[in-house]
Amino acid sequence: MQCEVCGRKILGKPLKATIEGAKMIVCGKCAKLGTVYFEEPPLPTPRKKRITKRPATKFSIKKQPPKVPETLELVDNFSLQIRQARENLGLNHEDLGRKIGEKVSVLRKIETGKMAPNHQLAGKLEHTLRIRLLVPPSEPKIPPSILTRPPKITLGKIVHLKKSKRDSTKE
Repeated sequence: MQCEVCGRKILGKPLKATIEGAKMIVCGKCAKLGTVYFEEPPLPTPRKKRITKRPATKFSIKKQPPKVPETLELVDNFSLQIRQARENLGLNHEDLGRKIGEKVSVLRKIETGKMAPNHQLAGKLEHTLRIRLLVPPSEPKIPPSILTRPPKITLGKIVHLKKSKRDSTKE
């Protein structure tokens, strides 16, 4: 251990001294520059056991949001309807986000059309903004690839057509 005043190695027991108001650990020579003091270790206090009563646990029943049937589909111009309804109610993105518990960035993406709301979020927006976003499908959707794809011609069909042409020309 080293003296905090002179920096020499302390031989023997270090002393605690107050030098110009600062409490330091010093060697015997530097202890003469101030007043030596002794700190007695604090007495251990007996611990008492505390008995604390815990408050009764309260169970809250969380309301489940109304389930929107998956058969409904989102209207085509949802972003424009949401923006107009929000502006008509005099709400900004932050206010609307607080009301429905959604991030402002998500609302902005929906209004710009970069993102489509899921059925649950669309239900919240419908309720808060008093608009219709989810409507029943007008007609069953058929993938466009089925409608525009030309019928496939296979080798078997070509052979069958040639045989039928030969048979019709023989008659």
